[in-house]
Amino acid sequence: MPHVPVYHSTDPLPDSDELDLETLQTIVTGTRGYYARDYSMTLGWNNMRYIVETALHHGSLLNRTVIIPSFVYARACEYGNDVCAAYATMVNRGDAVNSDEWRELPDDKQMAWKVPMSQMLNLTHLRRTQSVITVAEYLRLHGLPEDLELSTGEWDVAKYHQNPSAFDSYGKTPSLHVIENQWYDPPRLNRVDRIPEDMKERGKWNPLLGDHTQDQYGGWKTPSRTEAYHLLEMMLTGRQFALGWDKARGILESSGIRGVSTDEGLTEVLLDNGWEVLYTFDGALGMDYVKNVVSPIRQVAPCNSIRGFVDDFYNYTEDVLLLRGEIHYERKPASMLFTSTAGRDVFARLVLYEMAHTDAVKELADAMSDRMRDIVGGRMWMGAHMRRGDFVRYHWVMHDDFGEHLSRIKNHLDVGREVLRNLSPAFLGTYAVPEARVNLEYVQLHPPERGDKFYIATDERDPGNLAYLKERGAVRASDLITIEDRRRFGWPLLLTDVLGIVEQELLSRASFFYAHALSSVAGGVINLRAANGADPHTAQID
Repeated sequence: MPHVPVYHSTDPLPDSDELDLETLQTIVTGTRGYYARDYSMTLGWNNMRYIVETALHHGSLLNRTVIIPSFVYARACEYGNDVCAAYATMVNRGDAVNSDEWRELPDDKQMAWKVPMSQMLNLTHLRRTQSVITVAEYLRLHGLPEDLELSTGEWDVAKYHQNPSAFDSYGKTPSLHVIENQWYDPPRLNRVDRIPEDMKERGKWNPLLGDHTQDQYGGWKTPSRTEAYHLLEMMLTGRQFALGWDKARGILESSGIRGVSTDEGLTEVLLDNGWEVLYTFDGALGMDYVKNVVSPIRQVAPCNSIRGFVDDFYNYTEDVLLLRGEIHYERKPASMLFTSTAGRDVFARLVLYEMAHTDAVKELADAMSDRMRDIVGGRMWMGAHMRRGDFVRYHWVMHDDFGEHLSRIKNHLDVGREVLRNLSPAFLGTYAVPEARVNLEYVQLHPPERGDKFYIATDERDPGNLAYLKERGAVRASDLITIEDRRRFGWPLLLTDVLGIVEQELLSRASFFYAHALSSVAGGVINLRAANGADPHTAQID
């Protein structure tokens, strides 16, 4: 069944993200119950956002109200730790999430601050299309104190289920069904959104098969391992048990399989030999660290490797359906593949248009963009993300040497200047995303000139390196944000992670953008640019 939105675009929304119990109950009763997750609170905001996007899509598929964390952890304070601690609860991050990852750092570098989810996402906007509440709101609905929420992001199957809902006249505590982590997508299995009837017919789907003890309802007839089936199967490696579209064609062509030179012919050969066409997104440089949704692709997989999320999990009637553990790493966006382009587009719309930053974040980014344009004499301005911090510690950084790293960025911005000079408004394009429209604002001004200053978003905080940036033409957030901005925005701007989403919004307004393919920050900026109608040539990720 399709997901039923809580609110429609014509419905009035509450003026505040703080909802009363009656409004929360209205959200829940419009769905079939709750969908809960164990959230990976060890991760930074951008990866947490990817996980929330996935949870929301899963809940929508099952027509369940999604429960998301009430807070995330900001990893750094722009001032002394005590300044941020005056406004936000400060914790030892390792203690909070039961991890030793940061134990070797100085004590002041092990701290983190709890930031309300409502500061990171516009929940009012999100609730126009998605049924979603926070853990704290779930606890309030069940007469439980909000401080019961676990600091680890895990779902507490005992404490969270000890009271009935405030609206349950029978006094029944919430029932629970757990999807164990290893049942979701074990090796050699491709989890998809739903299995369409024509696929079931081709693969001789039998609803009586499947291991019910592992939430499998239905199964495939044992495939005939034809030559084409075997050739493709031999090439399956790694966590993702699927092949790229062009790779599959190359395998079959090089082995003398006829009729695969056209897309229609390849599809026919695949379907005739027990393989199916699935749909997903390509990550930056073919990697999935940056889980953006701007490069739709096809993959192919053995029919008997496919299991549907809706097919296996929709029919549970328990109040809470809990998916255990981590399903983020080495997965595609949504942590599943799609059996149709329409299904893939539904997820893309969620990411691009429904998950939005707050009005305060957007307004500050607009003001900063105006000031950046003034700095470069009214011309187009360019920006980049320079990830340092933990990337230096883990040796993921583009260059250990700070000067070499900046030179790499400036070289890419030199390329960007030429791209902007040669762009013709008549030939602008968009990313391959739903409802994309060319945005001429990106190229209406005169192009940058050599020597123009450029914007750098960076987590580098060494005073010497920051001075080096300024000497070489870089503009940072502190150069653009005024004291009036800080008073208007409020205390969350003290936290680096909140400043980071402001900078993502700002960089989505740059005429040209460059960043590193291993950084999830870049994926967020690219998604914003795609939603805003930027031309793909105006950004580079490597």
